[in-house]
This record gives sequence, C-alpha cells and structure tokens, in this order.
Amino acid sequence: MLVRRDARLADLTTLGVGGPVERLVEVATADELVTAVRDADDAGRPLLVVGGGSNLIGPDDGWPGDVVLVRTRGVTRTDDGDLALLEVAAGEPWDDLVAATVDQQLAGLEPLSGIPGSTGATPVQNVGAYGQEVATLITSVRTYDRAARAERVFGPAECGFAYRDSRFKQHPGAYVVLSVTFALRPQPTSVAISYAELAKELGVELGDAAPLTDVRQAVLELRRGKGMVWDPADPHTRSAGSFFTNPIVPVAEAVPGCPSWPAGIGADGAEQVKLSAAWLVQSAGFGKGTRDGRVGTSPRHSLALTTEPGATSAELMAFAGRIVAAVRERFGVTLVPEPVRP
Repeated sequence: MLVRRDARLADLTTLGVGGPVERLVEVATADELVTAVRDADDAGRPLLVVGGGSNLIGPDDGWPGDVVLVRTRGVTRTDDGDLALLEVAAGEPWDDLVAATVDQQLAGLEPLSGIPGSTGATPVQNVGAYGQEVATLITSVRTYDRAARAERVFGPAECGFAYRDSRFKQHPGAYVVLSVTFALRPQPTSVAISYAELAKELGVELGDAAPLTDVRQAVLELRRGKGMVWDPADPHTRSAGSFFTNPIVPVAEAVPGCPSWPAGIGADGAEQVKLSAAWLVQSAGFGKGTRDGRVGTSPRHSLALTTEPGATSAELMAFAGRIVAAVRERFGVTLVPEPVRP
C-alpha cells in the first residue's frame, strides 16, 4: 500500500480535470483495498475510489480526504461445462482483459474492445458497446459492503442492471467492487453480431458471427475513427468517451428524423425507443469540433467532450450544460451525462 500527498485528480482521469488530493492511497490487492476503505471510514475521511479514471469528472477543488487508487491484478479461470468463468480483479485494465480473452479464444467481450478504464467499473455502469453489455456476461460481483463492514457477493438478478445503470450506480459509494466474474464461451468465433455498423465493417449480416480477432480489430478501428480509443499522445481522445447516454423515451415522444432503436416496454406499459444522443447534440448546433475555450466536442465525434491542458471541470460542465439546454429547447429531450461527478 502506497500513500502519497502530492497527487491531483487531473492526473488520474482521462478528462484531465480536477484539483489536489489530500491523501492518495494506492492498493495492489483486494485485502489492501478493503483495509484502505475501512481506514478511511473509521477515521471519518471522505472516500473516493478510482480505477482507470475514464468515467470521472474531478472537482476543481480536489478531494478533501482519501482517494483509493485500485491497482489490483489477477484473473482466475474455472471451466464449467461449455463455459469458462473468469474471476477478474477490479483493478485489471479492461482492454487488456478483452485482448487476453480474444487471444485465448474466449467469446463474449470482443465487442467491448477499446473501452478505457478498469474491470471493477464495468458492472457499475453496465458498460456496453456495439450491441453487447457486460450484464449479459456477468455471473457475480464480489464487493465490500461499507455499511455491513463485510464482503458481499451479488448475483446478476441482484445487480439491478439496466441501460448504463446498476444497483452499484444507484447507491454510489455503498459497495466497493473487489472482483467481477464473467461467463465466456470457448470458441474462435464471436457472439452473434447485433450492431449494424459493426456488421457492415466486418462485411457480415446481422446475426452472423466472425473470428474473434476480426471483431476486435473492427471495433478498435471504429472506435479510433471516433476518437474513442484512449491515447495519451492524441489530444482528441482526452475525454470520457460518450459524455451523454442515449435517451430512452416513449414512442409517442420520438424525435422526427432522429435515429432510434426499440428499447422495450417502460414502467407505464408504453413502448419505448432509444434515441441517438449524437444526432441530438449535432442537430442542436454542437457538431464535431465545436469549441469554447479549452473544452468542446471532439472533431471526430460530437458525443465525446474533450478538454485541453489547463481546462477545469467548471468549464467542462458549463459547456455540457449548454448542450443539454439546447437539446431540451429544440427537441424536448433531456440528455443525461454519463461520467460521474463525486
């Protein structure tokens, strides 16, 4: 366990904003992670747990307590019939894990290639892309329950997974993810391709499969073209990926001309559709490369908000607020930010 007092949140996040950290605690094992959390709780210090920092907007004032930086590692495989169960430490870099599963010919994670961050964050956000969500692959999430001061394991039904949502997101800070177990299929070909853009890139029909390596490469190429593959040397990737989630609305409230996809039945029994947030942002006057000082939309994708060195979270959120207001005024739809603001 390493303790520092010279860190800044800007250096721990892909958006590169945020002030000084009072106390940074870097942990390398699950036991160290639990100890660090308990120490902060026992001392009454504010606690912020950070993995890859790819979904975090750091406060300009910094953090007046402990930031626990999760650097735990380890992947344990158990074969169960026609499935391979991988228990993955929370601190494992996500794309390294995806690359390893493709190399080992384990199907399931390949559409989620190129997503930055750590494995422990994936169930919190129910990370998804190109027709796949981690919710369909997770068999359990092992956590530290801060209120009970004990470990607690959640099965899929207990995780409350929904579109970019989960029990862990709904109760921020209540549970610290220690590891996540995924069920993958040992095979050289992918899960069925269900995303039209990916199928076109691969030259296959929807519902077809493709070699795992081909799917991973195609996803990486698509993401790179949108500036969605984190590269410290590329300023156009200095973002949190998609800044807004695609809004889900009743069919009767769909926006004419806006691309949409079926989104099931709402709590009121009405049929719903998912709208393209990128289309809404662009059509509200914030196209690719729209800048306001040191923040703006990426020149490669209007849904990625990027920052320049020296930018502040206040600047970023002010710009995001202008987008939300413009979309609401023009289309009557309220966009919801995806990154977390502690």
